[in-house]
Formats: sequence, structure tokens, C-alpha cells
Amino acid sequence: MAERLQKVMARAGVASRRKSEAIIKAGRVRVNGQVVTELGIKVKSSDEIQVDRVPISKEQPVYYLFYKPRQVVSTVSDEKNRKTVMDYFPEVSERIYPVGRLDYDTAGLLLMTNDGDLDNRLTHPKYEINKVYVAKVTGMPSNDGMKKLRLGVMIDGKKTAPAKTKVLEAANGYQVKNAVIQLTIHEGRNHEVKKMFEAIGNPVKKLSRVQYGFLTLGNLKPGEYRPLKKVEVDRLREMTDK
Repeated sequence: MAERLQKVMARAGVASRRKSEAIIKAGRVRVNGQVVTELGIKVKSSDEIQVDRVPISKEQPVYYLFYKPRQVVSTVSDEKNRKTVMDYFPEVSERIYPVGRLDYDTAGLLLMTNDGDLDNRLTHPKYEINKVYVAKVTGMPSNDGMKKLRLGVMIDGKKTAPAKTKVLEAANGYQVKNAVIQLTIHEGRNHEVKKMFEAIGNPVKKLSRVQYGFLTLGNLKPGEYRPLKKVEVDRLREMTDK
């Protein structure tokens, strides 16, 4: 059965489906020796597909839950030679990459896989998968500020989707110097959590992602990872089948 080229590339772990489309448009893909740039092309299992003249391998999909430490880049490589998430997977032979990103100075739960189709589903905004963050912020947000977070605040000229908030810690003697706030969002805009707290006048000093959908860090420590169980992968697919 023939399938779209970008879908086959994604499943082979080349990149997400959207990134695979960009690779095709750039003329970096050959099918049976011929350069293709059209996104609508379909390929069969017998076709030879090359990216940058390297044949793509039909790897078995793998899935990992990773506790990303701070000061680590959520990319496969880094032009500034900073430590990347890949440095923590030396024994994994498959061509894995992160699902979405966490900022360089943000720690927490990050999924790693070579399944481009699932990556595309999980990062697509229409599925609205909840992500839970714990932020240490400057000062204590006012009631009005917390209400704005729950209703949506303007960042980069666009209002954020409603969020859930919970104060985890706020006491520091008679004067509140810092507060720890739990924030649940389903969007994935660039630096979104930091910009949301900045918008209400309480800049983030420290940030961690503690939950992704139903997945939590459990007993993992920074820099550790574990394979996802089949039931967990199936549940992620069910969440994005709706």
C-alpha cells in the first residue's frame, strides 16, 4: 500500500511529519534515485528513499520518558557545542529526538522517540494535551494576576488559552519574596510559561515541567530516563485519536 512520503519519513525517525515536509521542499530527498520536492507524492515499501543521499532505515519505534536537567538543549545537535539531550542516550542506537522542547534552563519531563507520526500528533495544537509546570516566581502573584492566568493573558499580541493555577508555596517570613505556582496549560508556544508570568509582573526564577498528559516523572532523577510501557504508548495514541 502506498503512503505519503512525509509520513514514511516520520515513521522512520527522520523527523516529525511537518519537518519532513520542509526537508522534501528543500530538495534533500530522493526516491529511487530521483529528487522529489512535491509533498503529495506517495511511495511503496519497495521504494528506496534517501535523505541527503543516505538511505532511511525502517527502525522499530522506541519511546522514552526523560528527566531533562537544566542547562541542556532540547535538540539533537547544538551549534554552540552545549550539552544536548542526546548526550544522555549513548546506548540507544535508534535515531531518536525530543517531542517538542523545553528551554535550556528549564528542567523536567521530555518525551524522546523516533516515531514521527506520534510526535506530530502530540505536538499538534488541536489535541490540547495538558502539560503541568511548577514555577518559582518573584513575589506573590495578586488575585487579579492569577485570574488573568486562568482566563488568558496577552503575550506576543495573542491571548493565551485558559490555564489552571495552584499556589504550592508562598510564605517567606512576613514578606513574600518568592512563590511557587503550579500552572497547567495545553498550548506549546515559545517560552509561553515564562511570558505568562512576566505578563502579570512575576518573572520566573526557576521552572520545571512535572507532567505531560497522564505521564509524570515518578522516581526519575535529572538525567535519567525509562522506556515507555506499551500501555502508555497506546494511551498516548488514544488521546490523539479523538
